[in-house]
Amino acid sequence: MLSDYIRLALIGITQKGVRSLLTMIGIFIGIALVVSLISLGSGLQQAMNEQFEMMGTNIIMIMPGEGIESMFGSSVPLTEHDVHVIEKARGVDVVGGMVTKISKVEYKNEIKYTWVSGFPQDESKKIITDMQQMKLESGRELKESDKYKALVGYMVAHGDFFKKEVKIRDKILINNREFEVVGTLEPIGNSQDDSSMLIPLETAKELFDTDEYIVIMAKAKGGFDTGDVAENIKEELRGDRELKEGDENFAVQTMEELKEVYAVVLDLIQVFLIGLAAISLLVGGVGITNTMYTSVMERTREIGIMKAIGARNKDIMSIFLIESGILGAVGGAIGVAIGLGISKSVELAVRSQGLEYLKAGASLELIFGAIAFSFIVGALSGAMPARQAAKLKPVDALRYE
Repeated sequence: MLSDYIRLALIGITQKGVRSLLTMIGIFIGIALVVSLISLGSGLQQAMNEQFEMMGTNIIMIMPGEGIESMFGSSVPLTEHDVHVIEKARGVDVVGGMVTKISKVEYKNEIKYTWVSGFPQDESKKIITDMQQMKLESGRELKESDKYKALVGYMVAHGDFFKKEVKIRDKILINNREFEVVGTLEPIGNSQDDSSMLIPLETAKELFDTDEYIVIMAKAKGGFDTGDVAENIKEELRGDRELKEGDENFAVQTMEELKEVYAVVLDLIQVFLIGLAAISLLVGGVGITNTMYTSVMERTREIGIMKAIGARNKDIMSIFLIESGILGAVGGAIGVAIGLGISKSVELAVRSQGLEYLKAGASLELIFGAIAFSFIVGALSGAMPARQAAKLKPVDALRYE
């Protein structure tokens, strides 16, 4: 019986031809938007989780002011003194800071401006390099004995920053001071980091005439809860600066807290965009309702004949519900294909700009869920026309012109 319903529904859809395709437009536009947004969102969420895992869950960031948004212009900076204060906090294993400035760099008479960072060369170096996802591609790491030596980012080394490639042992001017390139870095995934340069921390302080850190990073000892260690750091800094709780002029954040902040922001953006896409689904549902009402009018005599030979109200209603559901499902399937194509195109476009983090991810649950949702939207949209068709009296239907 179900196969007969489906066959009759398919006949009804194919007879309408172009009108059926136009009816699906609202559905597949909405589904395409939903699928592409969820695909990109889930891919970004997965990539973000991987990055945080690689950074380490026991890392704590200490920033001047209220955090990331004020770390470049806080009135109360972080200094070497704060590093020593943080080292005293219970549960802290290693502490290190970095100095970062936008600087003039010159290579073979070509002048550019980029980020130059001073990194410590002691045991705290690994915390910062892991956090920044910096890995050596060629050459060697900076050593404690180095002074005017530098590591250059992937774009600098491969001719995507200066007109010419910067190679090992080449000389480069940073703030008019000559540095020798001793190593190149693997691509990090964004143009800002991949065009940056790294120099020894003490050299950076001398070069930029500053002892202010853009950020200090601490590693919690094994066996200690990272959140508890973060609170201990806050207490030490408050005590040193003679501040009351709530009056902090610094921010302490664990990787888990940072991960949660990014996740909340990402979820809010996704909900907002999917809400906009839902409007298109609503329009598509109205289109299906309109098409099905028209179909009922066009097939009134056919309905009368089916009822005259024994078709029940629920049979008529099932045929029209399945027809509207199939319209929705086919529109949804087209939308899924378009949505996956859009998300993949966005991924490739973004990756071509040097951002390696964005990956489109689509699960079978998303694909089949979107198609099933489209079927439900279609069936619900056709419910009223189907009910109207089922209530037609055979005599009135047969006399309809």
